Amino acid sequence: MFKRVLSLMSLTALLSLNVTPVFAECSRVEHLDINKKAPCNTVTITDVKRTVNQGNVLELQFTEKFFSKTQQAGDIVYFVVPQALYTQEGTLILPANTKIVAEVTEIQKPKWFNKNARVNMLFKQIVLPDNSCIELKAVPFTKDGKFKEGPWTTFGKVALSTVTLGIIGAGAGVGFAFIPNPAKIGTGLAAGIPAGCGIGLILGLVTPGCHYKAKLGESVYAILLEEFSVCEGCK
Repeated sequence: MFKRVLSLMSLTALLSLNVTPVFAECSRVEHLDINKKAPCNTVTITDVKRTVNQGNVLELQFTEKFFSKTQQAGDIVYFVVPQALYTQEGTLILPANTKIVAEVTEIQKPKWFNKNARVNMLFKQIVLPDNSCIELKAVPFTKDGKFKEGPWTTFGKVALSTVTLGIIGAGAGVGFAFIPNPAKIGTGLAAGIPAGCGIGLILGLVTPGCHYKAKLGESVYAILLEEFSVCEGCK
C-alpha cells in the first residue's frame, strides 16, 4: 500500500513540473514466410507501426513487360505485391495492390562468349492503396544483386544455333553427295550433319549472351538493404 501511494505521489510530482511520463512501448516479433533463403524474416510489431527488418525478402511482380535491350539507366519500373502480405502470426504488413517503384541504375549489355545482360535495379518506394508512400531501399535478391537470364535461356540459344546449322549442314552434305545418285545421300548426311552441328555449337558459344526479358506478372524477389515501417493507420 505504501509503495502504491509513493508511486502516485511521484506521478503527481511529475505532472506538477509539466514533465510527461514516458511509458515503455510494448513490442513483439513476428515472422514472414516469403523465401527460405532470406537472411532475415523478422518483423517488429508495436501498437503504432509494423517494421520489416533489414535482410527480409519481398516477392514482387512486374506490372509490364521488361526488355533490357530497350531500357536504359534512369528508367522507372513498376511492380506490385501480388497479394496481401501477412506475417505467419497473422498481422497485415502490406495490403493487396501495394505498388513498388524501382529505378534502373545500370544495364550491362550482353558480352561475347555468352555472357548475358545484367540489370541493376534499386527499389525506392512503396505506394499503398491510399496513395501514401514509404521510402524503400532494396535490390534484386540474386547472387550478384542483378537481374539476368538463367542458364536455361542460354542453353536454348546455343541449342537453336546448333540445330539450325545442323540442318543447313545436312542440306549441304546431300548437295555435295550428288543427289542424282541416291546411294550417296546417306554419306552426305553423315558428313553434313556433324559438321553443321559442330559449327553451330561453336558459334552459339562464342556469340554475345541473351538480353534480360521479363513478362507481365513475372515474379521476382527483392532484399531489403534497410528496414521500413508501416504505420498502423496506413492500409
